[in-house]
Amino acid sequence: MRAGDLWRWCTAAGVTAIAGYYLLPAGTVVASMTYNTIGLITGLLILVAVRWHRPARPWAWILFGTGMILSVVGDFTWWYLEHIRQEEPYPSVADVFYLASYPPLIAGLFLLQRNRGRDLGGLIDAAMVAIGLGLVLWVFVLHPVAAVDAASMLERAVSTAYPSLDALLLAMVARLLIDRRVRTPSTDLLGMAAVLLLVADVAFSVASLYFDYEGRAIDWGWLMAYVLWAAAALHPSMAADTPVVSGPGRVSRGRLVVLGLCSVLAPVMLVIPSVGADTVDRIVIAAGAAVLFVLGVARMAVVMAKVRGQAVELERLANQDDLTGLHNRRYFYRALGEALVDNRPQVVLLGLNRLRAINDELGHLVGDDVIVQIADRIRVLAGPDALVARLSGDEFAVLVRDAPEGGADAVAGLLAGAVHDPVDTKGYEVLVGAGIGVAGGADAAGPAEVLRRAGVAMFAAKQSGEPYRRWAPGLDERSVEEARLGAQIRHALGERQFQVVYQPIVAMPEQRVVAVEALVRWHHPRLGTVSPAQFIPVAERNGLIVELGAWILQTACEQLVRWTVDLGADAPDRVSVNVSARQLARPGFAGTVADVLARTGLPAYRLTVEVTETAVFDGGPAVTALHELRALGVRIALDDFGTGHSSLGLLQAVPVDILKIDKSFVDRITEAGRHAVIAEAMIQVSNGLGLDAVAEGVETAEQAQALTRLGYRLLQGYHFGRPAAEPEFARIRVARSLTVPGAAAIS
Repeated sequence: MRAGDLWRWCTAAGVTAIAGYYLLPAGTVVASMTYNTIGLITGLLILVAVRWHRPARPWAWILFGTGMILSVVGDFTWWYLEHIRQEEPYPSVADVFYLASYPPLIAGLFLLQRNRGRDLGGLIDAAMVAIGLGLVLWVFVLHPVAAVDAASMLERAVSTAYPSLDALLLAMVARLLIDRRVRTPSTDLLGMAAVLLLVADVAFSVASLYFDYEGRAIDWGWLMAYVLWAAAALHPSMAADTPVVSGPGRVSRGRLVVLGLCSVLAPVMLVIPSVGADTVDRIVIAAGAAVLFVLGVARMAVVMAKVRGQAVELERLANQDDLTGLHNRRYFYRALGEALVDNRPQVVLLGLNRLRAINDELGHLVGDDVIVQIADRIRVLAGPDALVARLSGDEFAVLVRDAPEGGADAVAGLLAGAVHDPVDTKGYEVLVGAGIGVAGGADAAGPAEVLRRAGVAMFAAKQSGEPYRRWAPGLDERSVEEARLGAQIRHALGERQFQVVYQPIVAMPEQRVVAVEALVRWHHPRLGTVSPAQFIPVAERNGLIVELGAWILQTACEQLVRWTVDLGADAPDRVSVNVSARQLARPGFAGTVADVLARTGLPAYRLTVEVTETAVFDGGPAVTALHELRALGVRIALDDFGTGHSSLGLLQAVPVDILKIDKSFVDRITEAGRHAVIAEAMIQVSNGLGLDAVAEGVETAEQAQALTRLGYRLLQGYHFGRPAAEPEFARIRVARSLTVPGAAAIS
């Protein structure tokens, strides 16, 4: 038997015991003891359940158990009077214990409902049910019982006390059951027990005074109330705390029916002839009708207040960002449209740079805290007269109404400084950065156009690295040109207008071509040769770099395999392929490389992937992809080394095999001074870390000689050959050995 099914077995056993009780001869000691034993066991089970389930409000259930046990004491007292004293008085000492059982039960229900929240509607509903039930009890039970001349004052008081206390008990249960949000199977069982107790007590009062009741026809009601109270305590749901509710719950159809019936009870009873004939009844019914009317009006007021509150909340949700408390895009768009009618507003649009990387590396909780802190900075710096909104996950906008361009530029400058300050969050110090665009509303067709201009300016600021950028018509021309170029790139991929060329990487002093770097060229049928500096950034931004890069990788690997077959020992050992940040960020990039190697048959160690510092600066998926490539056996080269502000730090986080020294450090290598010192320091760093170093941009024999003297063994540049589709590797080696001063000494 599972612990969760114990209440079912208790209920079944209780029903069986009640049936056995009715099989015993009435009035016997055995029957009375069976009755009392059922009550005692159920009371004790309630106390056992408190220790077993350890409910959130144990004293409520302890009071329930106390009430049950007091009632059982009353049963034993009645048994003593009936079977030992041979008396059947009414009222008796037993009634003292019976009546004393109600306060603990009522107090327990009060504790069970305490701190439920300010559900005024639920209180009013429970009051309406209690008053409606009270009117029925008064008219058909309490008043007739109190008016019987044959009964003594004490007898009438006791007879009316039972249904009155039952009505109060049932009103408390109704308060608990009327809101579905706080109902549990345990509370439903309590409600059924209270109803049975009321029915049994009312039936006993009426039967005793009108029909001289003797026997046990009503005993099943009390016994079943005992059993259900114990079942409520044994049910696992009794352990849960009654949830706190913040406002009135949804009014169900059944709840409306009950409230409607309670509201019309008074007028219905007034038209019943036997009821309306009594003046006292009419006064009580009229008073009840007045109270029900007031409660109905109050209930309508609660509903109206709820509707108004929901309308306010819906308005807030429709116009406010939940995370930051700023206005949202909908509100900002409407406010900008209104501002365009009356004046010339300025819009400052700010887009964060590293939010996605922060979410990936540190988690969304950190990312959300960064957004909140940035939003607070923007709110403060924008000033009290500006309207600040969060337009999307990483975009904020500031509306400066009726301000000159200089005023908006000043706000943009303040935001640029604030956003670039580190954000302390959850034990991390996070650098974010942002692009900021500024646009005015002059000559704008509407809010969408102003936001578009600000977005174009923001994008331009991110490209150029400026603190902020103000929109100008020239930016639109550039955007249009970029869109046109992007479409042409797509067409060029399909028409095979791109070509891969290769620049040698030479090993010194033997001057053998040990590797080549694969580069892409675009031969446009109308525009001629398009510079990579022109089309690569566009392909990066529109995502076509992924498709273009995959084609370059496939082509370069196939070419190296062909050279190996055709040239033998003269073929280069490795091929280097540049990989963009967009490619590295794509899920499964390492798998794509593995597929290319498998298709072409090129060993992984013969492929080098070149990445820039900026591609891996943000970490996250890019660095993960590099680790996966290293696991395949692919070599990793860090391109343009030394031009970033965190180059040495990257060497700790990124798996690197080769450092490619930027051309800016090679150009003046033959001059005495700091250039030579920096170049020498870089080769020492490379040697110390066990990395290969490739000096890029070697254009003269003097530069080659100086670099070789410093310890560089891998050189690349026009001096050794320009990029070509089919470099003549053997001729390069012979030509360099003849032209490099001091070649004989080097070799």
